[in-house]
This record gives sequence, structure tokens and C-alpha cells, in this order.
Amino acid sequence: MAELTKTISDLTTPVVLLDRAKTIANIRSMQDHCNANGVGLWPHMKTHKMVEMAKLQLAAGAQGLTCAKVGEAEAMLPSGVRRIFIAHSLVDVRVAPRLTKLADQLDELRVAATSVAQAEALERVAMATGRVLKVMLALDTGLHREGVRDIESAKGVAAICARCPQLELAGIYTHEGQLYGAKPEEQSERTAAVLQRMIEVRDAIDTSLPLWPGCSVTAPLMAATGKVQVVRPGAYMFGDMALAVTSQVMAPIDVAIHVLVTVVDRPEPGLALIDAGSKVFSSDKTALGVHAIAVDGRDIQAVRLNEEHGYLRGSDVDTLKVGDRLQLMPAHVCTVINLTNQVTVVEGATIVDRWRVDARGRVD
Repeated sequence: MAELTKTISDLTTPVVLLDRAKTIANIRSMQDHCNANGVGLWPHMKTHKMVEMAKLQLAAGAQGLTCAKVGEAEAMLPSGVRRIFIAHSLVDVRVAPRLTKLADQLDELRVAATSVAQAEALERVAMATGRVLKVMLALDTGLHREGVRDIESAKGVAAICARCPQLELAGIYTHEGQLYGAKPEEQSERTAAVLQRMIEVRDAIDTSLPLWPGCSVTAPLMAATGKVQVVRPGAYMFGDMALAVTSQVMAPIDVAIHVLVTVVDRPEPGLALIDAGSKVFSSDKTALGVHAIAVDGRDIQAVRLNEEHGYLRGSDVDTLKVGDRLQLMPAHVCTVINLTNQVTVVEGATIVDRWRVDARGRVD
């Protein structure tokens, strides 16, 4: 289409920009790292929610996709994916018909068992599908969200899988998301502690079970250990402040998602208002209270958001005037993607495509 020959200067704001070259490079880097260590890559598509992105990951060598919800898995089928892991606590037997249909369109469907009580509910769901579902046992390794907390509970989940003909215990997974707050010098030691806990629980149940950790901060470290079989990072192909500024596992220049905004007012010295608020960035922020930062290196930070306005402060804010446009790096990319219908794909300043966020709002 003719409009795709335009540049970002022709866009109205706010708009989410995806740098295609950087995205492809990030995908290739993670895939090469996994390949070099003999580790499978099942990226978590909850970050991108796009069929076009899934196609790129699968073409690069990803073995399957991790999804948060059944709706996300359904939305990814047009990508050609053949293996999906739904890493969430399924308990409602009313979802069984959808799981059955999903399983029939895949070579492999994995589901999560996150506690004894949830596994009992999952047993009823699986029986209603009439299909054998591979089960990944969730282990809490410090995030204190889903996952068994002790070995006895792990054995209890394993026993439920053993008695149910529709459930096959096929591995152990964790989301070590607490490492997003780890300083670079702490990451190796804390990653090793997560892995050791996974091994301890696995060996108490079945030493042959594969280990599937999942976090963009730890994925390269985990893959390099030679002790895990799959990693499941989500945000690695885009990056954000969490990865480039807080954890520093990627360079800021490699972050592939930016939000183009316009300064709409300068109410007072030291403050600029932009046309993007929580409906663009979400309410997510860093531990220091920053929602986004200027990509060009100036000390300009979005430190407060209303629904339609962002408040910029910093030592360089007074260089801005009404009508100026700037690109911001978000604190958390996943929520930014889920708040937009499409991303504008660019190469440099040139618009080359627009990709629909196919699984936007698929929380079912």
C-alpha cells in the first residue's frame, strides 16, 4: 500500500513503533544461543500477541509457543504453530471443548498443574476433553505466585497425574520473574539458586523430567548451564526498561519497541505534558516510579500518567516545546502491546508494515 512508503514524520501520535531489524536480530540472538547449548526455545507470546511475530520466531527455530490463556493459543493458530504450552491454572471444566478443539489442531498441547487443589480441578477438565494432555508441574522458585511450594506438594501433583489417564506428567516449569529486580552482579548466583531448586524438586519425583524455566533475564544463563531442556522468555525480542535499564541484560540501543508521542503543553518550567497516558503505557512503572524514558539519551522521564496524558520531567525537559515529538522506551513492553490494536513496523524512519495485535484482550 502507498501509505507504507511514508515515514514516521507522517504519523499521528501516540503510536507504537516496532523496529523490524532490531526485532529480527533479537530473535536470532536468542535462538542462536539456545541452538549453541542444545536447548529448546518456546517463547512466551503474551508479550507480542501477534501472529506475524510468532511466524518470525518459529521460522528462526522456536520449537513451540508458550501462552498465558486458551484465547491466546487460539489466536496463534494461524501462525502455523504445532506445539503450545498454556502456562496458566486451568480449573473450569467449561473450557474443555475449546481445549479439545485446540488439541486436535496441534501436534502437542501442554497444560500447567500449579498446586494439588488446582491439579484436582485440572483432572476434571482433562477427563472432559477425552484427550491426553501433557502436564508441566509449576514450581514456585521465589516469585510467590503459582507453583508448588514444597516437595510433598510436588509429589501430590505427580500422584494426581499418575492416576488420571488423561494427564501425563511431562516436565517442571517455573517463572523466575523475581529476577527482573536483580542487579547484574547478582543474576548468575540467583539464577543458579533457581535452577538448583528445580533440580531438587525434579529429582524427588522423577529424574528424567525436563526443566523449563522461563524469564528473559535468565534465559541465556539458564541455557548455558546445560541442565535445562527448554527456556521460555517473553520480552527478549522487544526489550524495555526492565531489560535494558534495570536488569541490563540487553543494550538500550537494541530495544525494538518505542512509543512516539507529541508534547501537547508546557504548563510550567520543568514539566511537559504528552498525548500518551495510561491507556498507552498502562500504569506499570519501574521501582523508581518511571513509566518511560526518552530514547535519544536526554534526561526526560514519564513520571506520572493520567488516562490520556503523560507528565514528563527531568533535567532536559525544558528543551521541549509544544508540538515536539519524541520516542519513549516503556517500562514494561507487554502491557503496551496489549493496549494497542496494531504496531507500526519501521526500518529506520520508514514505515514498512503494520501488524495487528491478534491476541489483544484475549484473557479468556
